[in-house]
Amino acid sequence: MNASPESLLFQWSPSSAEPEPEDTPLEFDPTGDLVAHVERAMAVLCEAAHGSPLHAMVQEHLGTGGKRLRAKLAVEASVGCGASYDAAIWWAAACELLHNATLVHDDLQDGDLVRRGRPALWARYGAAQAINAGDMLLMLAYRGLARMPVSNAQRAALTDCISRRTVETACGQARELDLTERGDPCWEGYLHAAMGKTGQFFAMPVEGALICAGHRPEVARRVGDTFAWVGVLFQIIDDVVDLYGLKGRGEPGADIREGKLSALVIQHLTRAPEDEAWLLGILRTPRDQTTRADIEAVRVRFGQSGAYDSTLEIVRRGRVFIETHPELQHLPELRALGLLVLEHTSSSIRHLLDDRPSLTLSSLHNA
Repeated sequence: MNASPESLLFQWSPSSAEPEPEDTPLEFDPTGDLVAHVERAMAVLCEAAHGSPLHAMVQEHLGTGGKRLRAKLAVEASVGCGASYDAAIWWAAACELLHNATLVHDDLQDGDLVRRGRPALWARYGAAQAINAGDMLLMLAYRGLARMPVSNAQRAALTDCISRRTVETACGQARELDLTERGDPCWEGYLHAAMGKTGQFFAMPVEGALICAGHRPEVARRVGDTFAWVGVLFQIIDDVVDLYGLKGRGEPGADIREGKLSALVIQHLTRAPEDEAWLLGILRTPRDQTTRADIEAVRVRFGQSGAYDSTLEIVRRGRVFIETHPELQHLPELRALGLLVLEHTSSSIRHLLDDRPSLTLSSLHNA
């Protein structure tokens, strides 16, 4: 005889929701594969959704891979500064989960159907469930903090780092959407958006690494703010790669098709404001109606106006900015790491960045 719903009401419990106890210890071998360790840590954290439709969704999204750049940055910075390897892996997993949460939401907001060669979560499961998956990934990062072998004071500082940097990330995304909708191409708007949306996920791994290594939170925050500029430069380089490099996305000009106000667009309209109606018209054309001829015309005009050359010069100046930044002079490992990120990001346009002397840069606001 089946029990009545009333008799089960206060007896039922989701016994299968979390098969692995929260205090199950995990140890990571420093000689092993860094990315594999971070993947394992993320998988353990995702077990919190076991028994829910979200479990398969987040596993599917994380299974699409990606460069894991933020995770690598977190581990390399942590170990380089003297933090324990286990703390570095859990911190990297937290940063990577947060980053992927923003990707899930970004795909929905931008209407992108594909993520890393596979259907985006919202395209496969619907917008509502994609929002749920992104929200869960955001919260899983905090569960990662609970697994870290750090002091309570360090954990509190890491919590502050995550909450502060993710707030700035959301503000940056909102600024980018607002700029695109208004069609307002200006450097101030671009830098606000890039510093928020991209820069914070370069600042966060490094700030947390220094906290894990025992540095004072205020020092860690200042160095993290410096690495936010690495993120801005990463974004500017990515804008150039999209149109002139090999980005692995098929034909060049995906940013033009998406209507993005890239660094190249800003530079061009600064120099050729008479082109605003023409260029914004192309950017507002639906992506499936933007032709190869449109992309080529934009490439030609960027070259004629000097936008192409001047954007490359910003990249050159940016490398000097990071190399000579006072916050990094006493942290040579982090300075080298920042430069390595820029070199790796610009590898497909290396032939465009010759060895001409770079200008001294006190602030990218003067670009």
